[in-house]
Amino acid sequence: MTQVLNEPIYVAQLHELSVGIGKKVTIDCLELALFRQENDDVLAVENRCPHKGGVLSDGIVSGEYVFCPMHDWKIDLRKGEAVAPDVGCVKTYNVSIVDEAVYIVVKE
Repeated sequence: MTQVLNEPIYVAQLHELSVGIGKKVTIDCLELALFRQENDDVLAVENRCPHKGGVLSDGIVSGEYVFCPMHDWKIDLRKGEAVAPDVGCVKTYNVSIVDEAVYIVVKE
């Protein structure tokens, strides 16, 4: 079980993230997927598709969406919701960037 962490946790340097390619990070026993956007925003979601648990960090990224590599479900990275006609959602996480350092706050 992941403990509740209210402090920002350092996960990467911004230059380590490529636009259009997901990166898996693990905090405690929680696996997250990071996605750098063209405007240098970084979006973080739970790294498991709500359908069959596909690894979203391995998915194909198109802007603010990722396509699950297992069954091509389209997930909105800002809301964490599957795009219709699919249903379901993944958790999203707040990301902050300070001097190129990327931090995530995990709250259960």
